[in-house]
Amino acid sequence: MTPELIATLRQRLPEGTVLTGADVNARHHVDFSHENACAPLAVVRPASPAEVATILAECHRARQRVVVQGGLTGLAGGATPQEGEIALSLERLSGIEEIDPQAQTLTVLAGTPLQTVQQAARDAGFLFPMDLGARGSCTIGGNIATNAGGNQVIRFGMMRNLVLGLEAVLADGTIVSSMNKMLKNNAGYDLKQLFIGSEGTLGVVTRAVLRLWPKLPSKVTALCALFGFDEAVALLHALQARLGGRLSAFEAMWESYFHYVLEHLHTLSSPFDARHPLYALVEIEGTDHEADRALLEAVLVEALQTRTIADAAIAQSERESQSFWAIRDGIGEVTPTLQPLLAFDVSLPIDSMKGFLSSLDAALGRQARPVTNLVFGHIGDSNLHLAMTTHDARDSEPLCDLVYDAIGAHGGSISAEHGVGTLRRHYLHHSRTGAELELMRRLKAALDPHGILNVERVLPLER
Repeated sequence: MTPELIATLRQRLPEGTVLTGADVNARHHVDFSHENACAPLAVVRPASPAEVATILAECHRARQRVVVQGGLTGLAGGATPQEGEIALSLERLSGIEEIDPQAQTLTVLAGTPLQTVQQAARDAGFLFPMDLGARGSCTIGGNIATNAGGNQVIRFGMMRNLVLGLEAVLADGTIVSSMNKMLKNNAGYDLKQLFIGSEGTLGVVTRAVLRLWPKLPSKVTALCALFGFDEAVALLHALQARLGGRLSAFEAMWESYFHYVLEHLHTLSSPFDARHPLYALVEIEGTDHEADRALLEAVLVEALQTRTIADAAIAQSERESQSFWAIRDGIGEVTPTLQPLLAFDVSLPIDSMKGFLSSLDAALGRQARPVTNLVFGHIGDSNLHLAMTTHDARDSEPLCDLVYDAIGAHGGSISAEHGVGTLRRHYLHHSRTGAELELMRRLKAALDPHGILNVERVLPLER
């Protein structure tokens, strides 16, 4: 059926939409996980929601499996083709449709890069607060499909909180348009939630209505040195209590991560003379720079006096602020030194984090080969990132088992913001009950009865 299907798609779609053979770029073979690369049978690049509907209707009729691709920046293998799949790339489904200054919303096509949305919001005098390191490549549709997080979740929430309405195409080609602009709308089921965070398994997001906020002119950044985890939590709570909602980022970096980055990226340096067990990058945003700076200074002076923090440095310029953030974002540049890398994106109740890390350190210390484990994360939104390696691929599966077993034992989630995809689905039982998994399977069967959309992603095999 595949040659016939491809011929039908070429007949029904504009020239250049369907790519096969040597016309398929190798970047469509794998996402940013760089694991299990596979060439798709074809790459189909629709330029409108109607074309997405045409493609899915034909694939549904032919029982042809489809993998959905956005910016290919995912780390869970969800956008990597599997044998016999057609890739549905949304790279041409791009553009800002409308900015509504009265409703403070932005309507956008799903293939639009995040950075394009951020810039359009800024140009209109607003802020779209979602921000990721891959902002220039990742797409809004991918952000929605994975319920992306980022650095400002502590203030603005996950992607789920930033979407008012959306449009999605079901597996059979049905377009479901729920382009709501209202913050309050309880008229029946909130259907958009089916497609946010379900990683393209229930439908393909094609358009969205995003919330905007007034652009904030003031930003103050500080790097704090801490005595330990308990003090980090105390500082977080003090900042939340004293800053009146201004706190937009609280990034924790354990000593293992902080000094590994500095040792490998020689253009960066610590503002502190001594080494400390933990560091926190703090950023606040408001409307009055001098008042915001004075308030943050007052909170940090008090924290020094109570020995909540050991030291602090407030950025004196935008360049210095960027240098602090460069340490936090340095993981991308040191990744080549950590191969083969296991990148864990987990979440835990804050009161379980310390026990989890302590028990994990003890378990890693018992491994046959030394384990490098770089720990950083957001704390305030319960998210930890672990960059782990022994430089030996034979250890990958045992270390995954060890980490995810510990996550389950401490009541955490195996995926905080990167998604489940193919690489984590076998561990989903650590974070979801049997009843929850069965309900997910029922939803999948109802919306995709022929099983063509992002198959063998998210949901584990039935035991």
